Amino acid sequence: MWPWKQAKQAPTSPEVRRNSFFSTDIDFAIPDNPAKRMRRMRDYMAMTFQRTVDDLTPVDENGMSLAMDNPDLTSVKLRNGLGLGGYIPETQFAWYCGQGFIGYQAAALISQNWLVKKACAMPAKDAARNGYETSVNDGTEVDPEILDYIREQDKTFDILRNCVEFLDLGRTFGIRVALFNVESPDPEYYSKPFNPDGVKPGSYKGISQIDPYWITPELGGDAAANPAAPDFYEPTWWRINGKRVHRTHLVIFRNGNLPDILKPAYLYGGLPIPQLIAERVYAAERTANEAPMLAATKRMMVMKADLTQIVANQQQFDARMAYQTQVQNNYGVKFVGLDDEFQQFDTSLADLDAVIMTQYALVAAAAEVPSTKLLGTQPKGFNSTGEYEESSYHEMLASLQMHDLSPLVNRHHLLLIRSHVAPKFKMQPFNTEVVWNELDEQTAAEQAETELKKAQTAGAYVDMGALDGFDVRGRIIADKNSGFNGIDPVVPGGPGDRDAELEAAETEQASGSEVNPDESETAE
Repeated sequence: MWPWKQAKQAPTSPEVRRNSFFSTDIDFAIPDNPAKRMRRMRDYMAMTFQRTVDDLTPVDENGMSLAMDNPDLTSVKLRNGLGLGGYIPETQFAWYCGQGFIGYQAAALISQNWLVKKACAMPAKDAARNGYETSVNDGTEVDPEILDYIREQDKTFDILRNCVEFLDLGRTFGIRVALFNVESPDPEYYSKPFNPDGVKPGSYKGISQIDPYWITPELGGDAAANPAAPDFYEPTWWRINGKRVHRTHLVIFRNGNLPDILKPAYLYGGLPIPQLIAERVYAAERTANEAPMLAATKRMMVMKADLTQIVANQQQFDARMAYQTQVQNNYGVKFVGLDDEFQQFDTSLADLDAVIMTQYALVAAAAEVPSTKLLGTQPKGFNSTGEYEESSYHEMLASLQMHDLSPLVNRHHLLLIRSHVAPKFKMQPFNTEVVWNELDEQTAAEQAETELKKAQTAGAYVDMGALDGFDVRGRIIADKNSGFNGIDPVVPGGPGDRDAELEAAETEQASGSEVNPDESETAE
């Protein structure tokens, strides 16, 4: 075949790669025009929108594929390149598109770094460190013995460790799935919506937490095609170990809320912390590594020489330079000729520590952890005490407790009560409520001062007659920090024994009324 008769290949867009850190540059391998620019834009968006609704097949309750009558308008816009909205410079747009989902394997790999791991694990440990209290507020009369049994079972099922793992690896991957193991004679138990009445005595076995690369989301018809559905773009089932598990059997942690258009790209998870801080950690570690290198090479010596002689005697010059390098150090003496001109330039290391710490502070900001806590350093700056950072951090931890840990513990208690507690104590199931303990930990001096103020307040109430010693004793017993929470409510004939106090008061009153009248007149 003659060369001019060969079939022409269709033009293709240049390969688009994710930009490296610290760069917003892109290469234009072909001349620019609107069509080629639009093609590049689609390629950039493909780095983020790796999967759309077109890549998913909705299924029914039996796992059979469903036909899509109405195509999703969002995916149509993406295919046609019409979802850009306004104008943004291409270099900036490409840089932001290159910050899409990095994948679970990459997130796990990056989490090996000491700073990344600390940023993921520290909030998890702090949120669960002080534990929680379990109470019953649905009107059911529950003996203290039953609540003590629930606390013992919480230790048996290792709930606090599960709470730490739930948040730690949830922040690492952006999503964490907790499956509650319940033995059921029904083979379709997990594929159907959760029914508390289906929990039989002794059937609850504990909690399994699953890394996201072992599970696959499956969307039902409405979840995939009906934006008005309450569970739109929320997987109806998750396939675990080859079995379909309805989402109501799971408690799922997601780090951050994503727009619907991004959910398929993130496999219906959240934002991994390693993805959010990878660039900043890289910059901080590189900057910190530069410090010892600068300290070792801060002095640069310059000696004037005839360049033509250097070129003419290259071998001799190299030997001389090798000798100079060998004997050079910060404490030696350097000799030069009388006609030689010698200069030394020192690199200033002033404020280098501030530059390094600024990079680490950016890591802490991206991870939502105070830099003073993440790095274990004292706060710096004008009138800086770190109190605002600690208060803001505690607010974030309280949010994790309320929105992420409480659903996990509440589901555990629901199953525990129906499977173990109610059958053991021959009672109807009841509902519990979890109250997380305070995040602040007082020093011994602060705690002693607090107890003194409580005692003064109680004494004032007793003096005015609003309370008596029995009420104060009950408050001390209920306060776990009082140091007296283990004493008996009533001591026979002593504190807390109101009958004995009343009898003593009546005896004193009777003895006072039997005074001799003659003695009283004499006294007058």
